[in-house]
Amino acid sequence: MSTDTNPGSKKEIFGWAMYDIANQAYTTIVISFVYGAFFVSHIVPQDSAWRDSYWTIALIGSMLAAMVLSPMVGQWIDKGASKKKLLAWSTAFCVVFTSSLFWVEPGYIWLGIGFLIFSNTAWMLGEAIISSFLPDISSRKNMGVISGIGWGVGYIGGLISMILVTILMVTADPVTEPALYIRQVQWSMVAISIYFLVFAIPTFIFLKDRKVTPDPTVVRKPLRQSLNLFQTYREQPVLMQFFMAFLFYTAGVQAVIKFIGIYTSSELGMSAAELVPIFLATQFSAMFGAVAFGFLDRRIGARATLFLTIGIWLVAITGMHQLQNLAALVGTEAKSLFVYIALLAGTGIGSIQSSSRSLVGQLTQKTHAGSAFGLWGFFLRSAAILAAMFGVVADIFSRQNALLMVIGFFILGAILLARVPLGRTLKERYAEDARLAGSSAG
Repeated sequence: MSTDTNPGSKKEIFGWAMYDIANQAYTTIVISFVYGAFFVSHIVPQDSAWRDSYWTIALIGSMLAAMVLSPMVGQWIDKGASKKKLLAWSTAFCVVFTSSLFWVEPGYIWLGIGFLIFSNTAWMLGEAIISSFLPDISSRKNMGVISGIGWGVGYIGGLISMILVTILMVTADPVTEPALYIRQVQWSMVAISIYFLVFAIPTFIFLKDRKVTPDPTVVRKPLRQSLNLFQTYREQPVLMQFFMAFLFYTAGVQAVIKFIGIYTSSELGMSAAELVPIFLATQFSAMFGAVAFGFLDRRIGARATLFLTIGIWLVAITGMHQLQNLAALVGTEAKSLFVYIALLAGTGIGSIQSSSRSLVGQLTQKTHAGSAFGLWGFFLRSAAILAAMFGVVADIFSRQNALLMVIGFFILGAILLARVPLGRTLKERYAEDARLAGSSAG
């Protein structure tokens, strides 16, 4: 029996990938593009001095909650809890509290913050839980491919939801038709909840809930032990070393994602109308990058693939830092050159996140997959909080100089990644798979 054979059927892999298409709608519409701006401009009163801070409270509150709960849920899975049931609960919570945003009227700030914290926390837990299925449906050699396909098709969900909300549903002018605009955005929250639920149905139909005999040492641990990172480092040093590298280069990615809108509008004077086609184009480049680098992962290995994607990011961020000089050098407008840099960065967005998820699965024993992806969720949220330093550095030293900090994140991440002894651990995991395959064949 070849250990390169995927343990999951094509239907099961399809069902798993459909969850990426389903849940991408939430983060695209609610967190990134539509509801955030709506909340700050219409839910928070115009005379409030805390406009952006309320939104920040919702985001950081949900991230902190997910940082605590994600490792605990991961350890719960390793104790024998049903991943499929946990995924169903996280999906249900996200759908219910997202649709509840329909009832948030102007001035209902804390009600909106409460619904956002519950829905976003549930979404983040669901992301970690669905990722923990990766070792169940893929061989270690093919994890890069399967992860890349799932992450890549997820961008289709972002495109569909953007079309559904921004073109078909929210059509009123917020200035001349504020009441209609508010009602349309409220209904769009219901629509996105239905979208999430419908597109997740194949996941719950096709994805199997495999029973793995729990590791007795994990069963005996209390759930709170999952938050003891020092003990986890002693038990799984290679995985934790990788997570330290992951923390810094992912902080670089998150800084660009969270502040690119502010950068382009303030530094380049680009309007929202100019940014929409760039967003759509980068979605396609991100989808291409995730899938293409997934196949590259299988050919050259996860570390080499990650180094290549970090290199792409360094070129893109350096290009942004030197945008005016480069534009003058090639004789074009800075805005025009930025489009090409954005497409390059887009290629790196999907690939670096997908390859990182793949490597977590490759490094992990199947009996510890829940804990590993729970920690992946912890460090993913930690990176997002670290990325918020961009705003502070930009206020003190300028946005252009803040880009140097982002470059530093990627360089530090690459240095730490180079120091992780991946080869030995991966050989051990492949040897374990071969022994299991041999025993099952016997």
